[in-house]
Amino acid sequence: MITNPLFYAAAIPAVTLLGLAKGGFSGLGLLSLPLMALVVSPVQAAAITLPILIVQDVVSVWAYWRTWDKRNVVLLVSGAVAGILMGYLLAAQVPDAAIKLAVGVISIGFAIRRMLLERGATPPKAAPADTPRGLFWGWVTGFTSMIAHAGGPPFQIYVMPQKLPRDVFIGTGALLFAIINWIKVPPYMALGQFTSENLATAAVLFPVAIASTWAGVLLVRRVSGQSFYTAVYMLLVLVGAKLAYDGASALL
Repeated sequence: MITNPLFYAAAIPAVTLLGLAKGGFSGLGLLSLPLMALVVSPVQAAAITLPILIVQDVVSVWAYWRTWDKRNVVLLVSGAVAGILMGYLLAAQVPDAAIKLAVGVISIGFAIRRMLLERGATPPKAAPADTPRGLFWGWVTGFTSMIAHAGGPPFQIYVMPQKLPRDVFIGTGALLFAIINWIKVPPYMALGQFTSENLATAAVLFPVAIASTWAGVLLVRRVSGQSFYTAVYMLLVLVGAKLAYDGASALL
C-alpha cells in the first residue's frame, strides 16, 4: 500500500471527482487521473483507479436501478467489446495523446453545436437510438476508455441528442461503464497492472469512493432535467478542452 501523504492529498480529491461523475455529473472524472498522475505514474494511477471505479459502479447502478435504456446499453456494449479489444492490442502502438486530442476537439465541436441548436428558434427533435451509430460510438467509447480513459465524451455524443430523461441518461451510462470496467479487468491483469500495492491502495480509498458517489447522486437529483443537460454540455466543452490541451501538449 502507498503510504506517502502527498499521494493521498491528490488521490482523495481525485476519487471524490470520480464519485461525483459516477453520481451523474458526467465528465468530472476525467480530471482525476491527471491529479493522481502528479504523484504516481499514469500507468499506476490507472491501475489504482479501476478497482475504485468498479466499486463506484455498484453504487451508481444501484441508485439508478432499472432507469437505463436497454436498447442503448445493448448497442453500446456490443461496440465497446470490439473497441476494448482493439485498444488492448494497439496499446503500445497508439499514442494516448493523439486519442485525447481527437476526442477533445470532437467533444468541443459537438457540445457547442448542440447548445446553439438547442437555443435556436426550432430546437432539434430527439434522435433515435439507431444501430449503426450505436455500434460505432460504442466502439469509440470502448477504445478511448481502454487507451486514454476517455470513454465519457463519445458516450455523451451518441446519447445526448436522444434527449432521454435525466435519470435514464445517467442510468444508461452507469450500467454501460460498469460493464466496460469489468471487461477491462482481464486486459489490465494481462498487462500486469494489478499489483498487491495498487489493490491495497485502492481498497483504502473505497470509503471515499462510496461516499462521493452517493453525494453525486443526491446532488444531481436536486437539478432539473433541462438544467442538468445544460450543465453536461458545458462540462463536455471543459472536458474536451482539457483533453485537447493534454493531447496537444504531449504531441508537441
